[in-house]
Amino acid sequence: MLGSVRLGVVVALLFSTSGCTGGRRHGGQELVLDPTPLGPPSIVLVLMDDFSMDLLPTMRNAHRMVQNGASFRHSYVVDSLCCVSRASVFTGQYPHQHRVLTNTANLPNPVGPLGGWRAFRDNGNLRRSVNVNLQRAGYVTGFVGKYLNEFLPAQGGPPEGQPPGWSEFTAILRSAYDGWDFEYTATDAGSLSVRRLPAPDPWAADAEKDRAYADRFAGRRAVGFIRRHASGERPYFLEVATYAPHERVGLRGRYDGDPMFPPAFRDRPHPGRSQGNCGAVRCGSLTVADLPGFRDRAGDNRPRLGNGEPGPGWRARGPRPRAHDAAEALRNRARMVQTVDRMLGRILDEVDANTYVVLTSDNGYHLGPGSLGRGKGTPYDTDVHVPLIVTGPGVLPGTRDDMVSNIDLAPTFEVLAGLRPPSYRAGQSLVGTLRTPSRAPHDYVFFEHTWSPSLGGSDPDRWYSGASIDAVPSYVAVRSRNALLVRLDLDPSWEGVEVAWEFYDYRDAPFERTNTFAEPDKQEEVRRLRRRLGVFLSCRSTTRDAPVTARCRSLTRPGPIGSFPHDVARSPQPKRLRARQ
Repeated sequence: MLGSVRLGVVVALLFSTSGCTGGRRHGGQELVLDPTPLGPPSIVLVLMDDFSMDLLPTMRNAHRMVQNGASFRHSYVVDSLCCVSRASVFTGQYPHQHRVLTNTANLPNPVGPLGGWRAFRDNGNLRRSVNVNLQRAGYVTGFVGKYLNEFLPAQGGPPEGQPPGWSEFTAILRSAYDGWDFEYTATDAGSLSVRRLPAPDPWAADAEKDRAYADRFAGRRAVGFIRRHASGERPYFLEVATYAPHERVGLRGRYDGDPMFPPAFRDRPHPGRSQGNCGAVRCGSLTVADLPGFRDRAGDNRPRLGNGEPGPGWRARGPRPRAHDAAEALRNRARMVQTVDRMLGRILDEVDANTYVVLTSDNGYHLGPGSLGRGKGTPYDTDVHVPLIVTGPGVLPGTRDDMVSNIDLAPTFEVLAGLRPPSYRAGQSLVGTLRTPSRAPHDYVFFEHTWSPSLGGSDPDRWYSGASIDAVPSYVAVRSRNALLVRLDLDPSWEGVEVAWEFYDYRDAPFERTNTFAEPDKQEEVRRLRRRLGVFLSCRSTTRDAPVTARCRSLTRPGPIGSFPHDVARSPQPKRLRARQ
């Protein structure tokens, strides 16, 4: 199978840093990295949108990073939803801490904004964001690209003001999902304004259209920021958040014939290149064989109750994509990320020897496994497994086996900058693994997801993935290198809880083929993960600025986890938050 061969070679989740001597330790965590001979390093984070691991083999400049960086086999996001995941990247916190639980505010409802920009702002996350600490430490901070859902949502409306902690802030707004004709923010005389880059006329040359393509615009802004600050006295932190390879919104694209996933015109099929440009692979070689579990049926994925009996099914009942449509969607997604890959190449060429470049995604994406259709939001590998690729000064190339999460990014950036991560960060610095490929101090990651419906037109996933995402119930889950245990809440009411379970052993299949929660030969592993998940649930009372206890931090590490406080089946879990209208 072509896809499995490619992924076996390039499944690179690199988070590399080094060129430095060891850091000081406090409470079991590495806190401060001794400065490099060149001074505090600069950091560039490239965050893609809905990028799935099947696309990584297509990116030549990602391969270039793999050859020069440290790679982790196991890199995950805490929730496979854009806004929830981005909030975790900024804060280094789980969703139960930062309280951004969904993609949008989902108002009206009894509890206030559930997600999006308003939940991020109202729960105090602006001051907890890593860029604020870096700016205070003397960094020039820049943001370019997709920010948070519902930030400045009204076209032509008054801006809400520039978020704190950014020296330069160019948020490309929601209208960029279609690729063209979008608004973006600019800072004029200290105040934030909104500008618009119109789409070229339909009869304009392809090159003119591509110059106005959203991620091409983001690339120009990113390179411009690096050039302005690369020779300055202060280090810089830059986040570049692309729109690729997210699907467009609305039933029609910007130009006639735009596919659901609209690539730049130079990468589309045209005379002389009938398949278009899929980078390092031929577009025609990308098929449903590259999509894990595409042919699998969902009958044996049914959740199990605590006694092992079958529970209610939750998966959306509807047609999954046909093989031809799924393959073409995969190819267009591969074509979309070529714009990102070219931008990545320019960034790698522009940065100096004292700069770390990080490539990752806010979440993954599935195309037709089981009965899931198109979308994200599940705890399955297609949705939570993301690339994490980093190069930088002194990085020792090689593969790491550590289990890492996107909540680890913020404290890692702070340690690289010589800072002590705040006690409310749940993520832990990865610096200790950067010069030691054999070191793997973390054996587990945790996921949590809150069900909510896609309301109105403000949710960018509503058009093509809304039904699939809406079907995913609330859950918490724990992932080891070889297994996944999911605790679902299948009760559709506001107050009730109906616990059901899914367990998958990846030594049986490389995807979630069969729920084996009730199988006798799996019970030892189920009990072990269930115990750890129970302690994680007891840690969810820690929110916002409250310090994370040493016991809760230790849950990602191997070894004993202390006394078992209560039955995981009765542990408190925030209800799925149903928007009431």
